[in-house]
Amino acid sequence: MPTLHLAPDDAADELLSRDPLALLIGMLLDQQFPIERAFGSPRLLADRLGVQTLSAAELAACDPDVLKAHFAGPPALHRYPGSMARRTQELARALVERYDGRADAVWADVPDGATLLRRLGELPGFGAQKARIFLALLGKQCGVTPPGWRETAGAYGEDGARRSVADITDPATLAEVRATKQAAKQAAKDAKAAPAGTA
Repeated sequence: MPTLHLAPDDAADELLSRDPLALLIGMLLDQQFPIERAFGSPRLLADRLGVQTLSAAELAACDPDVLKAHFAGPPALHRYPGSMARRTQELARALVERYDGRADAVWADVPDGATLLRRLGELPGFGAQKARIFLALLGKQCGVTPPGWRETAGAYGEDGARRSVADITDPATLAEVRATKQAAKQAAKDAKAAPAGTA
């Protein structure tokens, strides 16, 4: 079992470390929302559902309005609680339909990194970038290292990188990842603002 340090408190990190579904949901919520709050949200969701471990089957079968209310809080589990409650339920249903409700079955026994990336990319809410980041997180911190995983993860798989949640192991690395993201955002903004022909 990995020992992850992605959330703002020990209880949230403990759940992420032992519950693959919680980790997958944290990754799903990691967009337009602070990293540590996104990965802290599965613990809040479990508390509101009154469970110790999240269940894809139970989430899939949950009344959508009830799930939406759990996401709304307070505190809200995401900046967009309604759409993220719906997306979480879609993810849970996909896991039930394709993987017998087991999140870890997505990456268990994959023959190579390319297969794992394809499986992740087929999950609701997981685009190409998110799939690569989660692949890197599995490889760097969870011991899921099918052949070619680093190459398949691209820049996110590089050893010593500070590009994503895959590289966060403590508050210092969280700050480094945040700084890298802000620098990339600023560079993109500058490139957009530059007059044509000056780049």
